[in-house]
Amino acid sequence: MMQDLKLERPLVVFDIESTGVVPQRDRIVELAVLKVFPDGHTQNTVRRLNPEMPIPAGATAIHGITNADVADCPTFLLIADKLYRYLEDCDLAGYNITGFDIPMLEAEFKRAGFDFKVEGRRVIDAYNIFCKLYPRTLTAAYKFFCGKDLEGAHGAAADTAATFEVLLGQLERHPELPRDMAGLAEFSDLTGPDTVDRTRRFKWVDNEVVVNFGKNAGRTLRDLAENDPGFLRWIVRSDFSDEVHTIANDALMGKFPTRKTTAGGNGAES
Repeated sequence: MMQDLKLERPLVVFDIESTGVVPQRDRIVELAVLKVFPDGHTQNTVRRLNPEMPIPAGATAIHGITNADVADCPTFLLIADKLYRYLEDCDLAGYNITGFDIPMLEAEFKRAGFDFKVEGRRVIDAYNIFCKLYPRTLTAAYKFFCGKDLEGAHGAAADTAATFEVLLGQLERHPELPRDMAGLAEFSDLTGPDTVDRTRRFKWVDNEVVVNFGKNAGRTLRDLAENDPGFLRWIVRSDFSDEVHTIANDALMGKFPTRKTTAGGNGAES
């Protein structure tokens, strides 16, 4: 398959595991690099790093890396110069790297005093390719699961009938899917244990609620209520769900969600 890939310079395929998803606050705990050269030979490197901050339990649950695992590992600062030179004149590839890995890498390099840029590099994101090859529209799903073109798309009657056909097609194509409503509902729920509201505007980081969008992503409700209440007032005035409005309004009054600990207790209760 390598002969199908035309490289003009080395391609670095990389993946990052971290303490979280906010580049300005979180740190890398593991960096894996596969360097593919134009002649076809490759180099593999995996390096664990001490993030100089505690790894949240939620992050450890995802990647399995604990504080003890990285206690004696080098910091990013110690490897920054060598890594910077290793990535010079290379194109970049990964899965969702434009949304996560590249911003995280840029932030780490900036903290280490290096001006790492992607300008001039070709960036290949396999996730974006996947989304373009397999669109997530109802029309695309109807064609994929039912083998037919959707007539009258965006008409309510046609869309509801097509959606039910798609659901039946998914069950037929994937026998591993649950057949009962409770099981299907659980499988189709993407909110996850760190979700506070169903629109995912807020999330849990350990036992604190943080903003999950925009310029204040990663800041806690408590911090915003004390130091930037204008942002919470803007949320209350803007076009968000009633659930999000309530969370922001309660925070302005000094009332913060507490994390549910009962079975199936995702989200928040005030």
